[in-house]
Amino acid sequence: MNCVPCEGDGDEACANCGKLGSDAVKLKNCTACRLVKYCGVDCQRAHRKKHKKACKQRVAELKDEQLYSQGHERPEVDFCPICTLPIPLPTDEHSVFMPCCMQTICVGCSVAAKKRGMFDCAFCRTTPLDDDTDTLAKIQARVRKNDPAAINFLGQKYYHGKEGLQKDMRKAVELFTEAAELGSIQALSNLGNAYFRGDGVQQDKARAVEFFAKAAMRGHVDSRHNLGHIEVEKGNHDRAVRHWLISAKMGEECSLESIKEAFMAGLATKEQYAEALKGYQDAVEEMKSHDRDEAKALLGGNLTEALGGYLRSKCQKSADEMKSLPQRDEAKEESHCSPRSGGTSLAG
Repeated sequence: MNCVPCEGDGDEACANCGKLGSDAVKLKNCTACRLVKYCGVDCQRAHRKKHKKACKQRVAELKDEQLYSQGHERPEVDFCPICTLPIPLPTDEHSVFMPCCMQTICVGCSVAAKKRGMFDCAFCRTTPLDDDTDTLAKIQARVRKNDPAAINFLGQKYYHGKEGLQKDMRKAVELFTEAAELGSIQALSNLGNAYFRGDGVQQDKARAVEFFAKAAMRGHVDSRHNLGHIEVEKGNHDRAVRHWLISAKMGEECSLESIKEAFMAGLATKEQYAEALKGYQDAVEEMKSHDRDEAKALLGGNLTEALGGYLRSKCQKSADEMKSLPQRDEAKEESHCSPRSGGTSLAG
């Protein structure tokens, strides 16, 4: 019997025995693909061999539908809590993370507050912490209250050996896992990097992709961009372009550049590049503000560094960071932007 979709609540038949549904015979969908119905477990088991191929194919289609249809909007944590505008990408180059309130504030609002003589936290007005010990104590106090942002942030400190902590990859992964379970999107991306590199865990690239996909479906731009590069490594250029198209329209310049390169190589259409360019321009326009323009004019390009944070050069990664994601075939993608691993800058 063919595996065909069964819709509605009418007299569908069992895919194995052909028995029609009725008040006495309740048919149930295949829980994996929902393409066919069965009158009971025995018929489902008997039909499994015939249905297996179609079932797997439909399950894969459903996963793709979910992967590419979700995560087109940036999450709330990507918006400055003061001006409520999306923070320019990469966020760690255009914002500072305040451990006093666990808020990420755009450079524009931070500089505007300082110009008005406000050198306390621009969001919660807390006096700046004196040293790493005070900062760590504040973070750990929030960790004890199960704050996912604080738990993830502490994990990043262990991952890199910051704030006076000894580098401990295993501890970092434990914290990332806890933060992810509590809802941290950045923690999902951090777990993706850890599993891809094998930092603190046994290397598992398939599981890394799962974490990147979960983060991407919740709007994490770097994870979406990374999925595109991973698909390129597999030779799936069409899938890569679909990922980059989403992230480019969210304001990711490296994704736009990747689509441009794909277009020049005949791996993306002119329409796809035009759509990505238009979407990217719209996203960039949405992120503009007078305060951000003033901050850029005042501080130059090193916005976060000038505020005491950590700066990454745009679309470039250090040799150490590049180990977190698959290396590219330089002959094929010489000018593509690098894969990204997001981070959070700490206000001084």
